[in-house]
Amino acid sequence: QVQLVESGGGLVQAGGSLRLSCTASGSIFSIDKMAWYRQAPGKQRELVATITQGSTTNYADSVKGRFTISRDNAKNTVYLQMNSLKPEDTGVYYCNADLTTFAHQWYRRWGQGTQVTVSS
Repeated sequence: QVQLVESGGGLVQAGGSLRLSCTASGSIFSIDKMAWYRQAPGKQRELVATITQGSTTNYADSVKGRFTISRDNAKNTVYLQMNSLKPEDTGVYYCNADLTTFAHQWYRRWGQGTQVTVSS
């Protein structure tokens, strides 16, 4: 069974920082793209940032210069460092990963989500 578990959300004042982590577990052979998404109340889920296995990154315009996505392939973990947080960054943050198992099965898995609340 392959799963993703996120941690690191919480309540922070505007201008503050948070670091999210997401670790994949199970019989994993390799992980290709990893990503963070977020969903604000009443809005659709949106892409925040992506990172390839070779650490090529891409960001939504709204977070460029403030957020940094990174990964530790040895730990099957992706991180999202969020600085200069704004109230509009509030939402549930989900990680997402494309995984291949030792049984040569491919999965796209989502984490359970972690709440980030930025107060003004």
